Parts: sequence; structure tokens; C-alpha cells
Amino acid sequence: MIRIRDMTVRMAGRVLFDQTSATIPSGHRVGLTGRNGTGKTTLLTLLTGGLQPDQGSVEIEGATGRDIGMVRQEAPGGSETPLEFVLAVDRERATLLAQADEVSDPLRIAEIQTRLADIGAHAAPSRAARILAGLGFDEIAMNRPLSGFSGGWRMRVALAAVLFARPQLLLLDEPTNHLDLEAALWLETHLARYPGTLILVSHDRDLLNRVVTGILHIESARLAFYRGSYDAFERVREERRALDAATARKREEQRRHMQAFVDRFRYKASKARQAQSRLKALSRLEIPPPAASEPTTVFRFPAPGELAPPLVTMDRVSTGYDPGQPVLRGMDLRLDPDDRIGVLGRNGNGKSTLARLIAGRLPAFSGALHRARRLRTGYFAQHQIEDLNPELSACDHLARLMPDASMDRVRARLGGFGLVLDAQTTPARFMSGGERARLAIACATHDAPHVLILDEPTNHLDIDARDALVQALHEFSGAVIVISHDRRILQMTVDRLWLVAGGTVRPFDGDLDEYAERHARAGEERGTVGIGESRRRTGRQAVRRAAADRRRDTACVRRAARSAERRLDELTAERRHLVTRLADPETWEQAGMDGIALARRKKEIDREIESAEQCWLEAAEALEAAERMAAE
Repeated sequence: MIRIRDMTVRMAGRVLFDQTSATIPSGHRVGLTGRNGTGKTTLLTLLTGGLQPDQGSVEIEGATGRDIGMVRQEAPGGSETPLEFVLAVDRERATLLAQADEVSDPLRIAEIQTRLADIGAHAAPSRAARILAGLGFDEIAMNRPLSGFSGGWRMRVALAAVLFARPQLLLLDEPTNHLDLEAALWLETHLARYPGTLILVSHDRDLLNRVVTGILHIESARLAFYRGSYDAFERVREERRALDAATARKREEQRRHMQAFVDRFRYKASKARQAQSRLKALSRLEIPPPAASEPTTVFRFPAPGELAPPLVTMDRVSTGYDPGQPVLRGMDLRLDPDDRIGVLGRNGNGKSTLARLIAGRLPAFSGALHRARRLRTGYFAQHQIEDLNPELSACDHLARLMPDASMDRVRARLGGFGLVLDAQTTPARFMSGGERARLAIACATHDAPHVLILDEPTNHLDIDARDALVQALHEFSGAVIVISHDRRILQMTVDRLWLVAGGTVRPFDGDLDEYAERHARAGEERGTVGIGESRRRTGRQAVRRAAADRRRDTACVRRAARSAERRLDELTAERRHLVTRLADPETWEQAGMDGIALARRKKEIDREIESAEQCWLEAAEALEAAERMAAE
């Protein structure tokens, strides 16, 4: 059990936690949430003992340093292979195996072998290989030196090592940032079965909904624990905020009523005593503190001009970095102005290569590639965040890309990405990860592109910023291509899927759930790769085939149900965005007519949500009936 008691923590003169307390029961899987910069990573460091609170205490019952696991900040390297690195985490196993080769005393040998059996030492290579396979390593990759991998892949090895160790308390800080969608899906399933206590920092709403049993939220330097998934937490928080706002309004109305009575009758002899009584009651009437209001995150992409379709066509196109060894071949693709496309495929298959080709960063080696005249593309990739000049401010970066624009226009454009006031003039090295990500996206879209290509845009964005990005993509009139491990971003923004696999790119005929099911089946069939074991379990394969047949029989109904659910999610997200905008005084102070239009749209959304809920219920009932018939 974790107990945080009256904890106060200050960092660089700023109070991150102010006399706050929380209790996390043992065995719970908890999502640690809060806006960027609220202290999530600091709290994890406090739990590991790397920091001490200024006041109060952090207690972890029954856990020593070895019982707490957290991914190393530095990526592992050297001549060790990923499999060797992961196995080396179990120091007891390594020590016992070394002793077994050295000792000759039969009694000691028996003790060692008994202990090895107790800790499952002989199954350890198989377990380590399964974890590495789940995170995207094939048999060849497992046995290559770590020095031959990129930083992202080596961080996967570090993650595999801490998962293999199975500590009593597992602390994970944005574990999916270095993963593709396939590895993120595997990790989600693995964490949902984790036997110990898990504290998970993530801005991936789907991951939190499927893995955690509670939410520890940081807001206004305080901790609050909520039981249930992230969606359940969000509903409870909104209800509490609404209740607090109603209580504050009621108290203010009482106060105004009492004050009016006092002002009217305090000097009238017949009412003076009553006025004095009301005046005393007025002094005792507490006004609740205003609800914590966090700044609204916004994204507003500049509107491109219209171009006739198609924007891009490919006929048997190949591309890559070496004409003698193309990464992608034989691509027959078309991109139109209203397309919303999600790109699927494992890391290393060529997703970023495809993005660079469409963005004009790579040439076509063969085939025919045609682009519309005057086509502008905006390309955002993670490396662009690191490529920002640390000494330049947001205004400096964008002004360089818009030399003919006035500073007011540059500032207005930055404001469209939630960078306002001091955030516009702060050097990049002092900006948060989320602020740098928004600046990089603003730079990528500075010339109002007709095609917006986003390669993992959400890694540094909190949940509110991700919702704002989804809303902005809905309002964007150009074409959108999204590469992301965040399934919710894909579900909420794309209409079609392209799959990068086998050295080419083809449309994927299905939705994300079908892709996840296909990936899970492929993972089962691969079995324990990397150690030469075969898994010929024909009975289980037959069960899987029968399940696949049932899924095919109900595919149409399932697609209809998912489409209805997706529509309901989109409307709900839009309604949340409208409520936030309407609650912002600037909406009414700067543009009153816009506020009226937003209020009208909210009424329309309320009606559409009611209709969408009915459609979803009908679709869910139809799916349930279809699955019941298939099971019979």
C-alpha cells in the first residue's frame, strides 16, 4: 500500500504539491494523470526514493528498492544482445547458474537446482523472448548487439527488462512513446494482467480505460484518487465541478439577497435588528473558492485554398534512401482533398518513409508520382521537436518561416496552437514538451498546407491537448494523414487505413479493431520466437479458427455498432469542446456573436447526441443478437 501524507514539494521556487494526501491500495493498477508540468514524473521519482518531500511523507509498505521497478532514463547499449540484457535483470538466476557451473558439492548442487526450479529459471528465456517479441523484436533482432539499435529500440529493451523483472511496484512514465501501434496493443494486454501494483503515467485515453482500476489525478497542487477507468473519472470530475459551480451560484445568490436586505433596512428603526442579524449571517456565510480553471488548449490549423482532386497519385512507385535498395515498392495510391487516412504497420516497415515521400522529402525511384499544381504539404515528425533551436522563442521560430508576416499575425498564428503570452517569447529550452510539440506543429503548418501529415503527433501532448487536436482535425478542410500508436486519435480522425507491410503500402479493408484482432492472432501463432521452441497446439488453433469464423459472420453488424459508437464519441468530444469554449469569458468578451453561434451549435449537438445514442443502442442490441446466433 502507498500512503502519501500531507506532502509538500517545491521545485525551482514553484509549489508542485501543497499539503496533499492520497492512499493507493496494493495490487491496484493506477493511472497518474494531470496536465503537462503538474508533477507526474516528480511523483514517480518520489516513489522511487530519488527525491524527498519538503514536508510530509511518502510510504510504501513492504517494498524495498528491488521491489520497485522503473524504466531507466538512459537507453542500454554495448555488446550485449536484447535477450541477454533482459535475462541479466534476474540477478539471482544469473548468480545461481554461475554457481551451478562452479560447485562440486552434491548437496549444494541440489540446493541450487531446487532454487532455480522455484524461481522458474529454466522458463526465463522463453518468458523474456515473449516480452521482446511483443515489443516488436524478431529472433534475429533479439540476438543482435544493443549498439546496433536506435535509441527508440533500445528504450524498448529497457521496458522489456523492467516488465521481465515483475517488481512488486511497477512505475511507467509514458511507456508507449517509443512504440508503434502493434507493440502498444501488446503492452496494453500485458499490463491489464499485471499481478503487482502499477502506477502508469499516460495520456493515451484508450490505454488508461483498458488497463487501470483507478485514477490518481493532479490538479491545483493536490492529489485526488478516483476508482474506475479514465472515462469514469472524467464523468465524476465533471459532475463534481458542476455541483461545485451550482453551490457557488446558490451561495452567491444568498449573499446578494442578504446584502440587498441589509442595504435597504439597516437604517430603518423597525427593521434594524433584523438587518443586523442578516449582516452577522452574511459575515459567517462562506463563499466557496472558485473552481480550478485550467487554460483551454486549442489548435486551429490555417485553412488551405481549394485544389481539384486528386492531390497525389502513385502508379507502381518505389522509394527509399538508396536507389539500389528501395524501402517501399509497387505502390498504387491516391490522395484526395477530403481524405482522412491512418497509416498502420510496425516500426521499421516504412511508415515514415511513406510520409516523407508524400511530403516531397524523398524522390520516387521508379513508377509515376503526380502531385497537384501548387500543392503544399505540412509534415510534422517527432525529430522536429528536438530540432528546434533551444535559444529561440516561438515567435522567433515562426517569424523565420513567415518573413513577410507582421508580428501581430505571427502571434495570432501561435495563439491558434495554444501558445499565448509568455509562451510566445520563452526560449525553446525552457518550454515544456507539450509547448514544443505545439510549436513544431505550428511551424509545420505555417503556409496553410493542403495535406497535413502527422507522424506521432501526440507523444508530448496531454489528454486535453489530444482532444483539442482531434477537434482541430475535424475542422481542417484539407487532407490528413496520421501515423500514431494512439488508437483513439486514429478512431476519431481517420476514415481509411493504409497498411505498410512486406515492402509496400496497400489499403487495409477493415477497421482498427479488426486490425488489432489480426495482430493478436499473428502474435499467438508466432509463439515464443527467439529460442527455437515450437507451439503446435492444434486444439487452441481450432478454437481460434472457430472464433474467427464467428467474427466474420458478424462483421457487418460489428462495423455498424462501431460506426455508431465512433459517431457518438465524436459528438461527445465536440460537445465537451463547445462547453469549454462557452465557459471561457473571452468567447463572449471578444466575439459575442461567435458565442451565440456556439450556444446554438451546442443545442444542435445535444439533439444529435440523443439521436446517436439511440442508434448506438439499436446497433449494440443487433450485435448482441447476431453474436448469440453465431454462438448457437
